Amino acid sequence: MENQVKTNEKLPKWVIKSIGALLGGFILLWYLRGVVSALRPLLIILLVSLFLSFALEPAVNRLEKLGVRRGLGTAITFLVCFAAIGGFGFQVGSLLADQVTEFNNNIPTYLSDIDDFLDDNFGIENATSDLQAKYDSGALAKWLGDVADDLARFGTTVANVLFQLFTVALFSFYLVAEGPKVRKLVCSFLAPKRQGQILEVWDLAVSKTGGYILSRSVLAVLSGAIHWVVFEIIGLPSSLALALWVGVISQFVPVVGTYIAGVLPLIVGLLGEPVDGLWVIVTIAIYQQIENYLISPRITSHTMQIHPAVAFGSVIAGSAILGVVGALLALPAAATIQSVIASVAQRHEVSEELLSTKTEREGSLNRNKTAEMPSEEITDDN
Repeated sequence: MENQVKTNEKLPKWVIKSIGALLGGFILLWYLRGVVSALRPLLIILLVSLFLSFALEPAVNRLEKLGVRRGLGTAITFLVCFAAIGGFGFQVGSLLADQVTEFNNNIPTYLSDIDDFLDDNFGIENATSDLQAKYDSGALAKWLGDVADDLARFGTTVANVLFQLFTVALFSFYLVAEGPKVRKLVCSFLAPKRQGQILEVWDLAVSKTGGYILSRSVLAVLSGAIHWVVFEIIGLPSSLALALWVGVISQFVPVVGTYIAGVLPLIVGLLGEPVDGLWVIVTIAIYQQIENYLISPRITSHTMQIHPAVAFGSVIAGSAILGVVGALLALPAAATIQSVIASVAQRHEVSEELLSTKTEREGSLNRNKTAEMPSEEITDDN
């Protein structure tokens, strides 16, 4: 009689527990991913509010040193910012509305001039007849009129957007007005040896972000004033609004701000007289060179200085992560990180010989050997 041995092949308990923990962790991570995705707008608002508080806190600190209560100083600073943004939006919106309306009224003249030019130089007759028919039917004029009305309400739109961003303003106001208390609360959760490091980084972020806003604002005011004078001399319509547009956009839009800023006055100049558009290009190009080599280095050396390659790379990285918001926050964030690394990292001197190429090192080694050989050996070899 054969004994049949029955073996119960069961998985060890630790394997079952491991599989259960892995599945549970996967489910938890998937759930947290959904939570973070749902809270992404709020997280972006908090991030923007944090950097906005960094930018405005130096001004509030200055008012506090002058004897103004911190809450009142914060309110004054916010009101000044809102008034500046609203005034800029109203001026630019009115300018765009006027230009679109003027372009709408002059379309028959433009089309007639194009027909005459094509007929005289290329023998092409009635090239714009279809466009003229659409304009005469009123469809094109109605569309341009609607665009003009929308642009005329640009200032109101800015106000509505500011109202929608009330949450950002609320968080920023709290972070600025209660700045010392917030820092104290954060540090209360940290060990004493870490509190000094956190406060140092926090103050550095405030200094760099505030310096960025200050330097950009000074450059924007200076650029706007100079372009206003030149645009008045050229005879451009709405020269103040155009100058404000060039000053603000060229300074606060990273990397491509100068090119975007120059498009609007160029179009306005070309719609008037082609030579005015040429003078606009010359003015912006000359001023940009003066600003890059004379004005900007003097201002940024006292506020925030960052290498152009680092600035360009940080803008690309910021826009890839958070879009437009990330591009706007990239420069102050990069300056803060750069300053933190510079203050924490330990640097050592590097020998110039290590930086030379392999050929240069080999040539230097051969020269040293030749110099060390006795003169008699050199003569015998020869």
